[in-house]
Amino acid sequence: CKILRCNSEYVAATLHLRGPDRGAAFCTALRSYSLCTRRTARTCRGDLAFHSAVHGIEDLMIQNNCSKEGPTAPPRPRPAAPNPHGFESLDICDYERSFLYKHGRPPGFQHCAAFGDPHIRTFHDDFHTCRVEGSWPLLDNDYLFVQATSSPVAKGSNATVTSKLTIIFKNMKECIDQKVYQAELDNVPAAFQDGSVNGGSRPGGSSLAIRERSPGRHVEIRADYIGTTIAVRQAGRQLSFSIRAAEEVARAFTEEQDLQLCVGGCPRSQRMSRSPRGRGRVPAETAQALCREMLPVEDVYFQSCVFDVVTSGDTNFTMAAHGALEDARLFLPDAEKLHIFQ
Repeated sequence: CKILRCNSEYVAATLHLRGPDRGAAFCTALRSYSLCTRRTARTCRGDLAFHSAVHGIEDLMIQNNCSKEGPTAPPRPRPAAPNPHGFESLDICDYERSFLYKHGRPPGFQHCAAFGDPHIRTFHDDFHTCRVEGSWPLLDNDYLFVQATSSPVAKGSNATVTSKLTIIFKNMKECIDQKVYQAELDNVPAAFQDGSVNGGSRPGGSSLAIRERSPGRHVEIRADYIGTTIAVRQAGRQLSFSIRAAEEVARAFTEEQDLQLCVGGCPRSQRMSRSPRGRGRVPAETAQALCREMLPVEDVYFQSCVFDVVTSGDTNFTMAAHGALEDARLFLPDAEKLHIFQ
């Protein structure tokens, strides 16, 4: 059964296809993948990886509105001298490719975000508004540690915003050296703390890289060795954090690592209602009109935007909620979960 070859050809063809513009090329790759599985059907009919791949292709074609008829790509040439494990040694630092090779299907992904007051969208699509002040872990697992430091949004207010983010990419064998990224208000660098922009001198160093999306305002960190992408933004006087993490990575923690806002949300004692009480700094009707311009769907992102503008008086919070929604649109594996209504 040569299903692993079909898997690796599909991964190679889609490796660099990202975001909403991947359409036609992605469909071509899926049709090629389907053709490859049909050619191996006779010898693979008793193989679980084969059946998993067939069902996975059908689901992906439906999700991406791909027609079954259309162009296919020619098979990619095999490496001249594969190693004894059957795939190139550097593939160990390409999580998605390695996972597909081993399991015969693409990995699953989860999304978490922290923005504004802060508002937390957990990996399980729960949504909380927190009054957390000081430093709290968003993530604490075998691969990543992410800590957010919050301070009051305004004098005398219970609401807080993220003013500092610390992200530690933990040392991983031949892939990367440990790297620390730190962002503070008015300092969102496009480099790690040691001045580097990748994972270091190890063979898979390029599998961790920083890219500046908007100077001083928005960076993206791709950690391909763990199938993870992180976005850090500044809008007004607050920082926001968004992550798309492989399920296996998001779950890689012990019982002792029990406080992670991305996993369990904020503790009950720290949760706030998104219905501001008392006199706000901006009338609710004004805040709603401002937020509706950026967020036409009145979901939790819209509610959060209204809460933040009323509480802080800072209209830049409309950009914070809008940025978080755009990250979710890009990072969420299931587009139907984009909007949350409470």
